Amino acid sequence: MSTSATQAHHTGTDRMSDPNWWRQAAVYQIYPRSFYDANGDGLGDIKGVTAKVPYLKELGIDAVWLSPFYPSALADGGYDVDDYRNVDPKLGTLEDFDEMAAALHAAGIKIVVDIVPNHSSDRHEWFKEALASPKGSAARERYIFRDGRGENGELPPSDWDSVFGGPIWDRITEPDGTPGQWYMHIFAKEQPDFNWENPEIREDFLKTLRFWSDRGVDGFRIDVAHGMAKDLSEPLPMKAELEAKAHGTDGFADGSHPFWDRDEVHEVYAEWRKLFNEYNPPRTAVAEAWVHETRRARYASPEGLGQAFNFDLLQSDFDAASFKKIITDNLVAAKESGASSTWVFSNHDVVRHATRYGLPKGGSVAQGTNAAQDVTGGTKGQDGKGWLLAGAPAEELDVELGLRRARAATLLLLALPGSAYLYQGEELGLREVSEIPDAERQDPSFFRNPGVEIGRDGCRVPLPWTAEGSSFGFGAGGAHLPQPEWFQDYAVAKQEGVEGSTLELYRQALRLRSDLQTDEELEWVETGNQDVLHFSRPGGWHTVTNFGSDPVELPEGEVVVSSGPLESGKLPADTTAWIVRNS
Repeated sequence: MSTSATQAHHTGTDRMSDPNWWRQAAVYQIYPRSFYDANGDGLGDIKGVTAKVPYLKELGIDAVWLSPFYPSALADGGYDVDDYRNVDPKLGTLEDFDEMAAALHAAGIKIVVDIVPNHSSDRHEWFKEALASPKGSAARERYIFRDGRGENGELPPSDWDSVFGGPIWDRITEPDGTPGQWYMHIFAKEQPDFNWENPEIREDFLKTLRFWSDRGVDGFRIDVAHGMAKDLSEPLPMKAELEAKAHGTDGFADGSHPFWDRDEVHEVYAEWRKLFNEYNPPRTAVAEAWVHETRRARYASPEGLGQAFNFDLLQSDFDAASFKKIITDNLVAAKESGASSTWVFSNHDVVRHATRYGLPKGGSVAQGTNAAQDVTGGTKGQDGKGWLLAGAPAEELDVELGLRRARAATLLLLALPGSAYLYQGEELGLREVSEIPDAERQDPSFFRNPGVEIGRDGCRVPLPWTAEGSSFGFGAGGAHLPQPEWFQDYAVAKQEGVEGSTLELYRQALRLRSDLQTDEELEWVETGNQDVLHFSRPGGWHTVTNFGSDPVELPEGEVVVSSGPLESGKLPADTTAWIVRNS
């Protein structure tokens, strides 16, 4: 992106019409049920987002990404969708959505919504029709139904496990009351997988994408983008066969897994791209694709979705060499695909990075989570997500260290060329909430893996807006997940206007980022210290991060922001500074 294009991207209405707005955007993920509760029922809602548009504008973001707000039984936090073209009545109405969209656009903020194409909920009208219809019917052809093995079909079609634990197949009772066929669900049993070989599925999702695009949605985040196309040719391989291949040299990097990352999925995205390009500016899309690094570029190609999440930093320890390699490799890959890279440390599926970085081994996802069963080999999470929380003992967490490193890492991230994806609450320095009683947990991974997985509820606890009240200002009543007492110290009201607070750090960094963004280039500067990373961006913008334990000298120039106070002019351990050199 040229400097002039970037400047247009950051000037009022020009930004809203710029087709390249997404390339270096700061995107803020909102998990609606936990953001702000406008009606006091304990659940965040669409009106709650509208009410906080001034907060979002002050934060300095370019776009909001809304996690699912569709009608849902919440078997998987809203990713079990009953109706793709409506708003959950518990969260509001389509009219509320239109008001929110207008308010965000008036504030110069784009809207990205989640699309969940791999599966519906079991309450979707099509799945209810499939259950009421006979074997071989058109209604069942919209999903993946198979006869069971064994003399009477009593065994599932294969012994595969679902991502949430337990079998990937569930047996139904036929309309006449007899045991019947089995349906496939990669995730929870309430999330039956669509049959993407069925033209009716493809047409209906095009209708959905057009429905939201016509309502002013600027882009889409594609959930499980690598999981739609499947090869279920008989005989289905058993788990032992998949594991044997997974542990080979390349795992499934050739796209041969029966249901993950198959080449055929890109035929779907080519159709979607044609639709996106009918709009002015074109609608954007970003793929959530936990795939082998050699396979990511196709999702991000201009002929496909255009951008794909890069979770590599999220899975890294707080380590200079690891960060440098990941950044370098992903910038090269982005350039080759024609996309811009994406950078992320926290989201609704993973342990918050302020916790990960406070754990003994330095902050990788594996340290705070237990990746889902590895049936693919290669990169962690290829089999689905790689996020199921196992947890670490609370006494092992260094809260102060975790926050200091999280602030340093985020300031480094915001200086990188490409899109920065932020998760609600990280701007407050929130860490994972571990103290949730079993009886109040909601994540299906907890219930399907008792005693093994704690689940993702800890990063989905409603935000604290004030230091007082029954839900720290989240709403007039309680909150759908319990908030710990320590939340009061992290509330928005406690941090606004307070120099050095995490909220003010994010605001300052996002404001400067908007002013300083230039071409999508980065140049490493040799420091002579393996624990110190230094890179520059065009226009004399330098970023230095000290991953080591001793303070280091800073290069000449004006320090415009730092993640922590300097020590006698030096950069302390676990700290990042931005420096501008006058030309």
